[in-house]
Amino acid sequence: MSAITTHILDTSLGRPAEGVSIVLEIEMGEDNWEEIGRGVTDKDGRLRTLISSDARLHTGVYRINFDVAEYFAKQEKESFYTVISIVFVVRDAAEHYHVPLLLNPFGYSTYRGS
Repeated sequence: MSAITTHILDTSLGRPAEGVSIVLEIEMGEDNWEEIGRGVTDKDGRLRTLISSDARLHTGVYRINFDVAEYFAKQEKESFYTVISIVFVVRDAAEHYHVPLLLNPFGYSTYRGS
């Protein structure tokens, strides 16, 4: 499992959000981001391989971008959001970081999971 994982639940349907494209970036300087991982959520709404399992996590600021416009377009649903970006800090590179997203077409919530 990668050091950073995510899970998306579509609260409007009451089930996992399958097929959401995700990009993980690390901040390299002021307004300068470098992509370090990408993938698509599986049938359980999870992305366990966001970064390689042998990649070392570093302290710093990370950003996960969720392409929710594409996800809702596949369902033929209108969405207020196109991309949801969650920016968070890794203070201890030895820990695992799980960043879940609770999603619906007109709102979202997130938290640090386990």
